[in-house]
Amino acid sequence: MKLKKHYDLFIDGKFVPAKSGKTFKTINPANENVLATVSEAGEADVDHAVKAARRAYEKVWSKMKPTERAKYIYRIARMIQEKARELAIIETMDGGKPIRESRDIDLPLSAAHFFYYAGWADKLEYAFPGRQAKSLGVAGQIIPWNFPLLMASWKIAPALACGNTVVLKPSETTPLTSLHLAEIIQEADLPPGVVNIVPGFGKTGAMIVNHADVNKIAFTGSTEVGKIIHKAVAGTQKHLTLELGGKAANIIFEDAPIDQAIEGIINGIYFNQGHVCCAGSRLFVQEGIYETVIRKLEDRLQTLRVGDPLDKNTDVGAINSREQLGKICELVESGVAEGAKLHQTNCSLPEKGFWFKPSFFTDVAQSHRIAREEIFGPVLSILTFRTPEEVIEKANNTPYGLSAGVWTDKGSKIFKIVNKMRAGVVWANTFNQFDPSSPFGGYKESGFGREGGLHGLKAYVELI
Repeated sequence: MKLKKHYDLFIDGKFVPAKSGKTFKTINPANENVLATVSEAGEADVDHAVKAARRAYEKVWSKMKPTERAKYIYRIARMIQEKARELAIIETMDGGKPIRESRDIDLPLSAAHFFYYAGWADKLEYAFPGRQAKSLGVAGQIIPWNFPLLMASWKIAPALACGNTVVLKPSETTPLTSLHLAEIIQEADLPPGVVNIVPGFGKTGAMIVNHADVNKIAFTGSTEVGKIIHKAVAGTQKHLTLELGGKAANIIFEDAPIDQAIEGIINGIYFNQGHVCCAGSRLFVQEGIYETVIRKLEDRLQTLRVGDPLDKNTDVGAINSREQLGKICELVESGVAEGAKLHQTNCSLPEKGFWFKPSFFTDVAQSHRIAREEIFGPVLSILTFRTPEEVIEKANNTPYGLSAGVWTDKGSKIFKIVNKMRAGVVWANTFNQFDPSSPFGGYKESGFGREGGLHGLKAYVELI
């Protein structure tokens, strides 16, 4: 498979260079090689994209029969399946995640979201009984670098199913799969302007947020940027959904199936190098099994294979960027300085690229930065508890509320605990499980609004 040397913006059904002529490089974080240059969208390009989206919305897409819209969305899903191998390789090269995860999780889920929402396109009247669902118009969508293709699919598919048109900005560190998705959209013969993709940095995203002719903003990313967007949209008529950071509690009780729970803990924090907003980054262990859990976790940590993301046997790949690696290192140093004990795998790391050894901390206090701030890397903080009441109080003692996990053999305990967790998603005896029919989103500083499922449709319509 060969990548192009250069990728342009995708506006009004065509690939066009940025009007300013500006470009940026996207690199492979596993070896720091330049993969391609990409056109950087400026204000004139964003305005061009929004105008194209508005024109497509008013003249074509909102007037099209829902059954016809469904055919286009279904066609995109099928083409993603057909090109899954190629897309998985690009996703891994551009982002640093293991090919096993790109191939087995990101790609199947991306296609599944288009399939799922293709099915809803002509059934909106059944989605909201007694209400008429009216499309919003032009949706501005800004996605992060940790799941580039999956996040694009999460956002584009429901927006199209509801009759909206889209201007999407992928991250500056992982723009390639979105631009290959643009090629699929072009091949699927989607009417020009229905989907527009404008790579760039934060200022490009701000141009979309502040554009007067955008009706809805959907943002996934940091809480810090989410707050800025919330302020920018306040006082306007724009609809807004935010899916932001997290510091999930993963709770393991003494009666849990421990070996199964260890695998859940590993998957919860080391999946995608911990670059997951719902990662189980705070582990609460009941005191009676603490020594056993630490021993088993230490043993399992040593078996994780860290290295070339394109090797199908790799468990943990490269950190997405030098900047993110710096943030992880700074927070880990703060954990050591504050008195927590660092445990790391003994593996050796490649000489080039951005790498961090999978790690966990013991002797962690609730007040430590590593227990309160989102590290967004392969670093777990472990705390203890004695009673269900104590762990509920500790787990909820965070400004975030995106996800949580509970491990126990007792069904009654699961229901008791999950009903008291202030988190948008709570998994029981598993972690990081996703399905397009299941809504996902947060409370508190983890944002508001839901993506996926029936709830994901509601974010793209006005109910009359």
